[in-house]
Formats: sequence, C-alpha cells, structure tokens
Amino acid sequence: MATTRPTAQMPELSSLRIADHKRGGRPLGKWIGIILILLLIVAAGLWGASFLKNRAPEVEVSPAISPSSAPASALLNASGYVTPRRRASVAAKITGKITAVYVDEGVHVTQGQILAQLDDSDYKVSMSSTKADRDSTLALIPDLEVQLGNAERELKRTTDLVEAKVQTPQMLDTAQTLVNRLKAQIASAKVQVQAANAKIGIDQQNIDNCQVRSPYDGIVVSKDAQPGEMISPISAGGGFTRTGIATIVDMASNEIEVDVNENYIARVKPGQHVTATLDAYPDWQIPSHVRTVIPTADRVKGTVKVRITFEHLDPRILPDMGVKVAFLPDEVPEQKKSAAVALIPQQAVHAAGQHSAVFLYHDGVVERRAISTGATRDANVEVLSGIAVGDLVVVKSPADLQDGQRVQRKQ
Repeated sequence: MATTRPTAQMPELSSLRIADHKRGGRPLGKWIGIILILLLIVAAGLWGASFLKNRAPEVEVSPAISPSSAPASALLNASGYVTPRRRASVAAKITGKITAVYVDEGVHVTQGQILAQLDDSDYKVSMSSTKADRDSTLALIPDLEVQLGNAERELKRTTDLVEAKVQTPQMLDTAQTLVNRLKAQIASAKVQVQAANAKIGIDQQNIDNCQVRSPYDGIVVSKDAQPGEMISPISAGGGFTRTGIATIVDMASNEIEVDVNENYIARVKPGQHVTATLDAYPDWQIPSHVRTVIPTADRVKGTVKVRITFEHLDPRILPDMGVKVAFLPDEVPEQKKSAAVALIPQQAVHAAGQHSAVFLYHDGVVERRAISTGATRDANVEVLSGIAVGDLVVVKSPADLQDGQRVQRKQ
C-alpha cells in the first residue's frame, strides 16, 4: 500500500511542467506594439512636414504714406531732459519750528498760498508787550500837554509882571524853563511811541514770515519737512535743521535742455523747428522749436547747451523726463518739392532688372507691381508712380515669394 500512492501522483505533477519550446521566447504581441508605435511616429512626422509645406508664408506689411505727412529729414539728433525754467525749493526767511504743513506731493498751489506755518508765539508775546509800552506812553502825553498849557499861561503872567517891574527876571527864567521841559517831555513821549510802533512792525513782519507762501502758481513735487521739525534759511544744527519746506515746479515753464556737440552747433539756430520724442512715449512726436543757444561751451565735454520750447504743453510732459530731439531743416519752397505720390520703406523695394518692384498685399494674396522710385528720405523712398497712398506693401517676407502667392499677414 505504501508503494502505490506515490506512483498514482506522478502524472499529475508532470502535467505542471513548462514545455522546453516555450521557455526563453519574447511574446509576439510586444513586437507588434513597438512596430505600431514607430509607424505612428513616422506618419505624424510626414503629416507635420506636409502641413508646414502647404502652410501660407507669413509676411509683414506697411501702408504707403503721403509725402506731405512724412516727417522731414533731420539735420541733427540729440538727447536731453525736460527741465522747468521755474523750480524753487521754498524755505522760510527766519529760523523756527514748523507747526503745520498744508501741502503734499502733486498738489496744485497758487501764488501767495500758505504752504506751512511756523511757531509765532514768541513774536506775538513780544508784540503784545511793545503795544502795552506804547499805550502807556501815549497815556502820558495828554497829561503833559495839560501841564504845558498851564506853564505857558504862567509864563505869560510872569512876563507881564517882569515888564511891570513887579517880578524879578529869575521868576521869568523859572517859568520859561518849565515850559521848555514839558515840551521836551511831550516830544520824547511821541518819539517813544514811534519807536514802539516800529518795534510792533518788526514783530508783525516776523509773524508774517512764520507763514511760508508759494512764490508762484505750480505743483508741489517734493515735500521736504514735517510738523515739529526746525527750519532755517541756512544749514544749521549739524544737518538736523531743514532748509526747505517743499519744492514747487511751474509746469507751464517746462522746456527741453540738450547738449549739442560743438562740431555741429552751426546747424542749430534760434527759432528752428524741432521734433521731440519722450522716452516714455516713443510714438508721440511733439512739435517744438529752439528758444535759445546758450552762448558758452563746456570745455570738458565739448558741447553747447541748447534750450527748446514745446509748441503746446501737455500734462504728460513731466520734469526730468528723458527726451530725444531731431533738429529739422527750413521749409522747402513749393516749387522745389518732389513730385512723389507716396513714401514706402526702403526694404519693401526689390530690384527687377533695371527697374524696381514691390509686392502689394490684397486679402491674403500678394501682387508683384513695378514702380518708379525717386529720392530717399531717411528710412523711406519716394515712389513716383506705380502705387497710391494707402496701398499695403510687403516689407518682410520669405526670399522665394512669388506673384499671386497666398500669404498670412503678420499681426
């Protein structure tokens, strides 16, 4: 019995054994998957190449402009800054402590407007004391005048008695001395009153000086002091004393100051037309003109200062802004002006044998057009015939662009 049980289980164990031809082989499905992925990649690449090949090329266009609207060629270019002719750091005439500041940056002020208040209590006390002394002196004058009247009457009676040989000359001298003394006292009192009034005027002037006022209409661009600080017209206190309340700029006096190389200063003259362009607004050309050429040169930089006035001021023009200017030539006489019908960028013109041509853009299609060109104006060229003002010309395109080809306009 013991020998027959193992014999019965042997076929069952042998059925679980893996066949030799199935060992170590890679599944066929995995190879099929890799091949399919490679085919998809190749198909995507071919589709992308076909799409790029058939895609319309992108071009950049620019409109043809009128010759009269184009800016004149500049004789000279320079750069500088917007500078106001009237800029003031407003300070007090006296030394004192600030009790109030009534302005802040960006506030419009008018001439005579109070900007700050200084402590004026000491001057008011001094003025009150001086007024009391003056009033006290004024009160003595009527009493002295009454005494003077009585002394003059006494002097007249004494004079009559001396003439009548009733009184001695000594009594006449005494009466005359009393009259003179009273007149002197009255004169002295009046002088003291005048001195007191002068002292009151000084105190009043100091009180007025405690109010710091704006010297002209303008805008506060800097607030330099706060209540509680000391202020003085001169620097004192080791740098802890302020010397100014606020900085005020008259925006109506804004102009341009540029340094022109002395080698080219002969091209600049007063009244000359100038085109100014602020660095903050590069697409805004501001008509201006030369106000004056400063009659001195900087020997270190070799430049001459030129001041330029804006034709029309604008709130966007701020002090210390960077600006570029182009000095323009005088007006060309009408009979000498070119007969050009339009101006286009030079890069839009292509050589076509002995002639010139451009590509015009119309609703996604380009057209090759022969043109006749004239003189050049900076980056533009004059067109005498072939196109009209407003036509869109291609300025940047692929080298193999063809007539009638469909294109995409670059936005």
